[in-house]
Amino acid sequence: MKKTIITFLLFLLTIPFTASADPSDPDKMKANIDELAEYFENKGYAFNQLLEDSRFKLIEDITGKFTRAVEIKIESFEDYQGIIKYDVKKQKLEDFLVKYAPELDAAQEKYGIPKHVIAGIIGIESEFGKYKGSYNPFNAYVSMYAEGYRSEWSKAQLEELLIFAKKNKLDILSLESSYAGAMSYAQFIPYSLNRWWVGSDLYYMPNNIFSVANYLSHFYEITGSMEKAVMRYNPSTMYTKVVLELAEEARKLERTR
Repeated sequence: MKKTIITFLLFLLTIPFTASADPSDPDKMKANIDELAEYFENKGYAFNQLLEDSRFKLIEDITGKFTRAVEIKIESFEDYQGIIKYDVKKQKLEDFLVKYAPELDAAQEKYGIPKHVIAGIIGIESEFGKYKGSYNPFNAYVSMYAEGYRSEWSKAQLEELLIFAKKNKLDILSLESSYAGAMSYAQFIPYSLNRWWVGSDLYYMPNNIFSVANYLSHFYEITGSMEKAVMRYNPSTMYTKVVLELAEEARKLERTR
């Protein structure tokens, strides 16, 4: 069977490279960080203060984390389900639906997005709040820029992150994320946080529920299709399929209650 490349990170590959630095070339990496710091200091951000904080740490070979993830190959949709532990998420689905029934109903009413799809997204992204990432988004984006990996994209996300943290009075170096800088149980990158996030607390589940609904509502209005709206969340056909499959399981559970 022809192998299919997992595409949940491929959106990053559409962004052009800028000056790259081998992780083993500390001088070039330092020059890139100095360039980044100058850019943000000139815009009025206390960027050097963040770099001097003891919690700031470069993520070693962050470029490799992206490229290795993209190169993972799977044979079938069933293999994909195994990789993301779909059965575990499915087992936890009913408890989530019961616990957050009022919030899911309210989000569906306000944004016109089926609550089952909202649950599907949060289940696939974080196993209903079990995972929120083990990295820091500031460290992640500075590391990307230092290595020259998606430099312009990472700089843009850094600015979005600084804006979000200032607006919500957050300690930027205490935030948790994936190595791609995605935060919350809904896994929003900073650009999305500043446009579709509802509330301020990233780990208050009702905020996650309403934010997913808000995001999907925006792209449903643009595309006219729930499937295409989910695809905007993550440009992967397998991701979209697995989210909608979990959403269908949620519908079945509701019909039996």
